[in-house]
Amino acid sequence: MSTQTRNSKTLEEKYNMAKRRKTLAGVNFDLREIEPLTRNQLTAFESSKNLVLHGLAGTGKTFISSYLAFDDMTKGEYQKLVIIRSAVPTRDIGFLPGTEKEKASVYEEPYKDIANDLFGRGDAYEILKQKNLVEFMTTSFIRGITLRDAVILIDECQNMSFHELDSIITRMGENTRVIFCGDFRQADLKGNGIRDFFQVLKRMGLFDFIEYEVEDIVRSDFVKTYIIAKNERERRRQSEATEFIWNAVLISKRRSIESLHIQFLRTTL
Repeated sequence: MSTQTRNSKTLEEKYNMAKRRKTLAGVNFDLREIEPLTRNQLTAFESSKNLVLHGLAGTGKTFISSYLAFDDMTKGEYQKLVIIRSAVPTRDIGFLPGTEKEKASVYEEPYKDIANDLFGRGDAYEILKQKNLVEFMTTSFIRGITLRDAVILIDECQNMSFHELDSIITRMGENTRVIFCGDFRQADLKGNGIRDFFQVLKRMGLFDFIEYEVEDIVRSDFVKTYIIAKNERERRRQSEATEFIWNAVLISKRRSIESLHIQFLRTTL
């Protein structure tokens, strides 16, 4: 028995999930049971607050968020799932055919796969959209609307600016649950103010922040090995950069001391 299987069973026993039929009203789809595989996943399952799930790729942040949203919907707590992404990473979006909405639809593919998996049918996502149980939008279309009675999943939020995040959070109406997903280390926009934004959220006291690390990677052992190797490379680069800076500082100080010594000698001769 693998370590992951043993850990999964331990978490399953601790979580003690209620075995109930989870049927989504309006479409009569049964949501399949999902159990947390890591302790950080378990923390997300147990939280009843708004969530900020951040950390490494392959840790199941988007999958878990979607499941939790659909689970809340089967309980009748919310009427729909609204997925919001930024179109900023698509530097080539202007070269794609169709309207902006049609171009942005390429980003729906991960959520189609997740919904189809969770409900066990290949047309689940499209039917959920037709029944207005799932809505997908980019930040380009967020202004002027009010989101209510919904779980709001803001995915890949590391690619959003402070202004975009501020525009989203101020769209929240009554009875909403907000879930932010992203990896600050994957940011496509530099200096976007995302850390400042999340400092504001922490002050609100309405969010649980959960950071996913290497041990939370569940996509595959291949991905985990790659992430470990990449992190090691980054640590070496940082160590080399730090050593370079310290050497530069020492050289600069030495030259300053030598210059002062020469000046002193000149004044005393």
